[in-house]
Amino acid sequence: MTPDTIRTERLEDLATSGAVLAIGNFDGVHRGHRVLLDRMRELATREALPSVILTFFPPAKVVFQGASYLTSENEKARLLASYEPTELAVLPFTKAFAQTDKQYFLDALKRCQPRAIVVGEDFRFGHNREGGLDDLQHVPDRLEVIRLKTEDGEPISSSRIRTHLQHGDVEAANALLGAPYLAAGMVIHGDHRGRTIGFPTANLDLPPEKALPTGVFAVTVDTPYGTFGGMANVGPRPTFPSEPPRLEAHLFDFDDDLYDQVVTVFFHAHLRGQRAFSGVDELKAQLAEDREHAQRELAARQLSGDLKR
Repeated sequence: MTPDTIRTERLEDLATSGAVLAIGNFDGVHRGHRVLLDRMRELATREALPSVILTFFPPAKVVFQGASYLTSENEKARLLASYEPTELAVLPFTKAFAQTDKQYFLDALKRCQPRAIVVGEDFRFGHNREGGLDDLQHVPDRLEVIRLKTEDGEPISSSRIRTHLQHGDVEAANALLGAPYLAAGMVIHGDHRGRTIGFPTANLDLPPEKALPTGVFAVTVDTPYGTFGGMANVGPRPTFPSEPPRLEAHLFDFDDDLYDQVVTVFFHAHLRGQRAFSGVDELKAQLAEDREHAQRELAARQLSGDLKR
């Protein structure tokens, strides 16, 4: 089943009535979110009801604090679609939307006559976050409140995952996500320097708000030709400091053209931090070591260097 709707501009545009409705920000679709989404799917299946996921983009912290996000709108929709909702509604979050009165939110939901609503225990809505669970309980036949999932005594949160990524610790981020962190973007032309030294790379066009780890990583890359193991360099390039930061991935055993095509990079392991090199020969030697290191890391995770389907 594929969702009927990917983007909904207004709450009034929700099309599915009598559904099990899951509401949340779902940035990153981490393990805490998955408990909530699993419950939505379980209830809908058990009661033979449609299911609806209502989410927002970008997160409020991006709009008001200039923070980064874990998943772009398309990345989030892709991850949420795996729960096979009847309708997937992504509302644009703006400063104007943040001023919405809580009663408007409640009235719009009532028109859909949801049989059940599933939310997290910290769910708030409306202007100044004035709406809460006490207000929401009067909308559906049944309100299910999911407790925050914890790890090491702390709630699993998108902010916590972003902190791990800022330190390049993709393994810790992945443990909280429950899946490898991903970045999807179109392959654009770079300076072609990697090809001249035997390590051609796919350079991804990504929005500046996308949270990215900095360093060199073992990755797998989904392409139109299949999935390949590889290594990725992310962030500013110390050897070429005048050039802008980027995500560039070298795919093992791959020699096709990816320009203007969308690929998805999945981060599996941190290999090393970034550093400047004295010249091309030192850089080539390090890249050869990185390739061997990445292949070992992928093999340890039962991911071979060439995963072409």
